[in-house]
Amino acid sequence: MTDCSAHHVGITVSDLAESVAFYREVLGLDVSDRFGVDGEAFADAVGVEGASADFVHLEADEIRLELVEYEPEARGSPAAGLNQPGAAHVAFEVDDLDAFYADLPDDVPTIGEPRTTATGTSILFLRDPEGNLVEVLAV
Repeated sequence: MTDCSAHHVGITVSDLAESVAFYREVLGLDVSDRFGVDGEAFADAVGVEGASADFVHLEADEIRLELVEYEPEARGSPAAGLNQPGAAHVAFEVDDLDAFYADLPDDVPTIGEPRTTATGTSILFLRDPEGNLVEVLAV
């Protein structure tokens, strides 16, 4: 069997600039790459006729977050709740969750306030501008 190693976590967005700003400004991620892809091979690989896409890679320690905006864009999937099968989220660790929460811009929606679970981990869930779930935690 082939050994695998992690490469990136991808999130499809409808407004790349707004999403990049969120992940840079709210979570402090750094942009490492920007590029576009199109052509028949790409469209075939993603299963979307005539597809093209713009990509931005952001870095957070060992995680590369890939934000991608497709053309044509599909519509219609509501944001999933955490308990919905198939729901996904990306998580980032901070040293002081309470300080992170206090510094959040007022327009960033959260699921609730930071809470410490029975395992001793403090967690906070918020949504990015696209409605994607983001977990911020402190262990």
